[in-house]
Amino acid sequence: MAFLFSLLVIALMIGALIDIITRDDSAVRFLPKMAWIIIVILLPFIGSVLWFGIGREYFGDGVRMPRPQRREHAQHPPPPPAPSRPVDTRTTEQQIEDLDREIEEWRLRAEIEKRKQNPSAE
Repeated sequence: MAFLFSLLVIALMIGALIDIITRDDSAVRFLPKMAWIIIVILLPFIGSVLWFGIGREYFGDGVRMPRPQRREHAQHPPPPPAPSRPVDTRTTEQQIEDLDREIEEWRLRAEIEKRKQNPSAE
């Protein structure tokens, strides 16, 4: 009787190992395939039972079923694509010159505003 039980455990272990090795990574749950192989080799009966019980997906032949998509309202169009970042083709020297001009412009505007506020200072 013990011999028959040993043969069944070995057959179960070999079946589990073949199933683990041939199964796609996306159809393996909870642990990586290598961890399942080690568990089945070290603990043949318990590891095989755990593999067939919780370690694999049963949705198909190694193919994971797609998750159902949430359906939004049909009248809403998809959002527009995000705008791409603008690319500045100016050289660093040109950018510095532009910044200097802008600083000078703001300084002149502030001076004009100050003269508008105090017209007698001219």
